[in-house]
Amino acid sequence: MTILDLFGLKQKGQKISAVSCYDYTTARLVGRAGVDMILVGDSAAQILLGYDSTLPATMDLMVALTAAVRRGAPNVCLAADMPFLSYQTSIASAVSNAGRFVAQAGAQIVKIEATAAHLDVIKAVSDAGMSVMAHIGIRPQSITKLGQLKAEGTTAELAYELIELSKAMVKAGANSLLLEGTAREVAKIVAEKTPVPVISCGSGPDCDGQILVISDILGLSDGPMPKFSRRFADLDKAVVQAVGDYAQQIRSGKFPDDTQCYHIKPGELDKLKRMLASTNR
Repeated sequence: MTILDLFGLKQKGQKISAVSCYDYTTARLVGRAGVDMILVGDSAAQILLGYDSTLPATMDLMVALTAAVRRGAPNVCLAADMPFLSYQTSIASAVSNAGRFVAQAGAQIVKIEATAAHLDVIKAVSDAGMSVMAHIGIRPQSITKLGQLKAEGTTAELAYELIELSKAMVKAGANSLLLEGTAREVAKIVAEKTPVPVISCGSGPDCDGQILVISDILGLSDGPMPKFSRRFADLDKAVVQAVGDYAQQIRSGKFPDDTQCYHIKPGELDKLKRMLASTNR
């Protein structure tokens, strides 16, 4: 599955399914489930490491996780998230860091949280031969500047700015968009007016595709979920039950039993006993 396949799905009116996940084991299962795209998001800082924002994610972490996901899901279109300060300091560092995802981790798309101030970055990465997904709407990396994150495009003026920004991103070289937390009506306009695939993260069903975090999908998230998310399973209960059963069987002596043990070769035990007896004389 490539970016060209995503364009084909958009042209056919077939919705694109995308999941954010961060490790080999989960990616292997997600790939087997038949999704079109995996995003290795900087939300790994929250989901895997327990931070309260995406900001602590580093390039080294994101490259390692992206490579792990690629090994787990070799046939899925793979996007990688440019973490905080990986593209804001200079155009040269942005291109270099984006290139690490492609060359070292096998990513096909690099995602950049972007405002109008980052149009030159989008262009530079695209001109360097890489596929760029521009992330607009709610931008979690701006949390310290904004103080809190809230829905975007909820007034006519803000909606117009966002629509114009989406056009500018495509003109600069973005060949896909991720639209987060944007009013449904505005997201619909963006998807209709934009020639590239538009993926919704909490922006309604009228975009070309949808993405959710794997822990939300599986019911493994701690605390309240975003309004736009949905549990498709309650695996937190199943995991707690399974691990609890494991611990109880250890305490009761039921695990492990003989079927979970390795054994010395036939005849070798008597030989070992004779060896031990001779050394104890």
